Amino acid sequence: MLTIRKASERGTTEAGWLHAKHTFSFGEYHDPRHTRFRTLRVINDDTVEPGEGFGMHPHRDMEIITVVLEGALQHKDSLGHGAVLRPGEVQVMSAGSGIMHSEFNASAHDRVHLLQTWIFPEKKSIQPAYDQKAFPRENRLNAFRRVAGRDGTNLDGALPINQDANVLLAALAPDGNAEYPLNPGRGAWVHIAAGEATVNGTPLKAGDGVSFESEFKITASSATGADLLVFDLA
Repeated sequence: MLTIRKASERGTTEAGWLHAKHTFSFGEYHDPRHTRFRTLRVINDDTVEPGEGFGMHPHRDMEIITVVLEGALQHKDSLGHGAVLRPGEVQVMSAGSGIMHSEFNASAHDRVHLLQTWIFPEKKSIQPAYDQKAFPRENRLNAFRRVAGRDGTNLDGALPINQDANVLLAALAPDGNAEYPLNPGRGAWVHIAAGEATVNGTPLKAGDGVSFESEFKITASSATGADLLVFDLA
């Protein structure tokens, strides 16, 4: 069974410096029909104006995965990390027992466009952790590349998270396609980060999402090119 979440139906936050779309209830946006999907709690599609951002603020007991689509995002946290996240890189922050961090547009001239996602952890109050890594586009061209997961190891280069979930990126070239198998009992959420794609026969545009239950695989194709973010969830 597939359930479509259209981009135009998402919640919004407009704060002058921040232009955000919320797939699930977040902050002042609340829709009891859209609060989570399995362990996936948040997909925020944020555009931040030059030089602006989120000041130091706390998180705990959440796995936070961030992907920059355009521009550059400056990260600092209470563990002493400071880094700039750019397109093609993925950031994982396991908030665990508590972490403070800030996120600012690293440019004084250009906007930054990012996807920030939250996944509930399978264990609470773990030691907080942070990591980020580049996943070159050519390594995920017309293929679903795992970028984060519970058993993240050097075997496939995925970043570790504290949940039985796989986070994947795919870059479809014009007239490209890709497939991803789903094991029995698992569900998936596909978010179109950019472009247009047909997923399991359903045409989708940038910002659209679709959930999968009782499906055996994800098939995606695009006539003009697209970028997909996928969550494979227990």
